[in-house]
Amino acid sequence: MLKKAINMMLAAGLILSSAPATVDAAPPVLNSNSDHAFDNKVIKKISADRLYERVDFLSEKPREAGTEGEYHAVQYIKEKFESYGYDTELQPFTFQDWYGGISSLVINDTVFREDVRTFNGSVNGTVKSKLQFVGLASSEEVTDSVKGKIALIERGSISFYEKIQNVLNKGAIGVIMFNREGAEGNDFGYTYEGQDIPAVAIDRETGLSLVNQLKSEEVNAEISVQDAGVIDKTSYNVIATMKPHKNKDNGQMITVGAHHDSVAGGPGANDDASGVSGVLELAKIMANTPTDTELRFMTFGAEEKGLIGSYYYAGTLSEDEVHRTVAHFQMDMIGSRDSGDLIMFTPDGEKNLVTDLGAAAGARVAEVVEYGQLGRSDHVPFFERGIPSALFIHAPLEPWYHSPEDTVDKISKDKLKETTEIVGAAVYQIARPDTPALENAQVAPGPVHYEFDDRPL
Repeated sequence: MLKKAINMMLAAGLILSSAPATVDAAPPVLNSNSDHAFDNKVIKKISADRLYERVDFLSEKPREAGTEGEYHAVQYIKEKFESYGYDTELQPFTFQDWYGGISSLVINDTVFREDVRTFNGSVNGTVKSKLQFVGLASSEEVTDSVKGKIALIERGSISFYEKIQNVLNKGAIGVIMFNREGAEGNDFGYTYEGQDIPAVAIDRETGLSLVNQLKSEEVNAEISVQDAGVIDKTSYNVIATMKPHKNKDNGQMITVGAHHDSVAGGPGANDDASGVSGVLELAKIMANTPTDTELRFMTFGAEEKGLIGSYYYAGTLSEDEVHRTVAHFQMDMIGSRDSGDLIMFTPDGEKNLVTDLGAAAGARVAEVVEYGQLGRSDHVPFFERGIPSALFIHAPLEPWYHSPEDTVDKISKDKLKETTEIVGAAVYQIARPDTPALENAQVAPGPVHYEFDDRPL
């Protein structure tokens, strides 16, 4: 029986090792004929057009967590999973979010008619004083002359925290900030604990007009922020489950995820409608593919609020479910034409079963994928519960990350398809019925040499 199991592992491109899966090995000769044949059962069915169409639909409007836009996306995803034949669950959860209340601005006794947005964390209150432009609000630019005045600040170069703190230290009583060069709108800005100052954001064009006005005359301003504060909102995870064939169930589980929410005001085509589309595509294909492993495809809410949805899901897992989950694959921002190459990130910068599988699948499908270290996405809660996990993403990111410019016209069908193929081939390497059961971090694919890449996001 042992000899038969070993032969099955070798035939499937797997090795049994007493060493952890994180140990690198010399490049082998891949069993390409066998593995390519099995890969084709999955990847030949992946449609670039379907992937693109889903991104197009999901990015028609922003999907900020707790909004109607997110709920619309959640219903779409649920309907897709159910149409593929999955048992599908909506998992609601409550989170606290910032509500900007009502903010207004008066310039020289004239009510400001353009859009005014309250900084996240801004205190409520009304302040009125002379306006003073302090540039980018570096410590060198902010002088004692701003004391008792409202500071007009240009966004960019240094953090919101530093800008606010620099004018607070010199006695400013309010902040108006306008957007940086090349950016549109006024959806930005944070104040932090102890920075008790009314602060609002305006667009760049309006801000520059105030700068020009100050060159020729004194300007008085009044900022009012009312009813801003923290409120409870509801977001959702969508979980689709497919049980293995009842006569072949090996007790394992694999999860594949993406996050469906976007930043406020952002269409989120690449971040992360692209990943959601990849999850849905693999769910569609795997629905009719025999497996000996339970598959859970899922999309998370409130990732942009601090990985809240994925932490909620991971927190609901029983110890048995954690033990049975041998791998979590996370797809985030997999389709931008203007981003860098594909990379696999782990929170601790160490290889694991998922990166081993991903590197081997990449070698068969396209090219070996390197790995690096990064948290900041929904693979982290799985890692923290001891589940091998990795983030599949293109890096460095595109220039319009987290902006209204993250639109479907900038999505590459080729990148969408290739990443989905690699993840699909890696998932199927475990799930296909001819492979034996894997023990957590004890069985890796036939070793492929792949390097650590200290690449920034």
